[in-house]
Amino acid sequence: MGVAKSWPRSFFKPSFPKVPLIPILHEKSLSPNLTRSLEFQQVRTMFIQTETTPNQDSLKFIPGVPVMGEGGTAEFLSGHSASTSPLAKLLFRIEGVRGVFFGPDFITISKDQDTPWQLMKPDIYANIMDFFATGQPIVTEEQPPSDTTIQEGDSEVVQMIKELLETRVRPAIQEDGGDIEYRGFENGIVKLKLRGSCRTCDSSVVTLKNGIENMLMHYIPEVISIQQVLDKEEEVGQQEFEKLEKRLTEMEFYDVGNTHSPLKLQLWLSETFCMASDDLYSNT
Repeated sequence: MGVAKSWPRSFFKPSFPKVPLIPILHEKSLSPNLTRSLEFQQVRTMFIQTETTPNQDSLKFIPGVPVMGEGGTAEFLSGHSASTSPLAKLLFRIEGVRGVFFGPDFITISKDQDTPWQLMKPDIYANIMDFFATGQPIVTEEQPPSDTTIQEGDSEVVQMIKELLETRVRPAIQEDGGDIEYRGFENGIVKLKLRGSCRTCDSSVVTLKNGIENMLMHYIPEVISIQQVLDKEEEVGQQEFEKLEKRLTEMEFYDVGNTHSPLKLQLWLSETFCMASDDLYSNT
């Protein structure tokens, strides 16, 4: 009989290829550049939702992250007024943007009537994502306290008005991409200012009268009506629009038997618009 061959014990040990260990990365162990890179990639993949509002020229953008935070709002109506907000300045560079409103967790953008949303949305998405990737604050100056904050000198009626506006009115209006600002209470009249998508909405009067006014009068007998407050620029614009509307109604419309020609009508309209523009700039 042959002698059994003796194999070394190490022969029967399975042999596995050596795999280098992968260190577990903790946030503290990452370099600053790598951390910013990961954060940038995470924000670049953020999903921005859009919601329509009752105002067809205003759209609500929801980035999925806090914007102004709980109870915070800010509105900008021009690129010049947006000097305290880096994001608003970026958005006003997009053609067609006429207003930017920041809510607690949403951004409402208002546009002119001529520019379609299809052309504006890609630039709006890109600017919002790029800005949040930088980690900059939405506004660079501290915002004043909320207009509905109860002050020491507020009467019981004013406190009740502010409480209803904050808990019942404001959440419903912000759902539509707008907001409401309390401006005072005098002689039974509550002074309010609409902001965001509600500012230029055709149904704003209905919102004030049929909605807010009826509710405040129901719960607070001292309230007899609501007055919408306009800024100086808005008042001048409205006055000039009323003048233009009056001129148009007084105009003799063109027909076949009329001595007015289409060219004369066009010149008259151009002259009227120029006069309205001159009055607007002279008052501002």
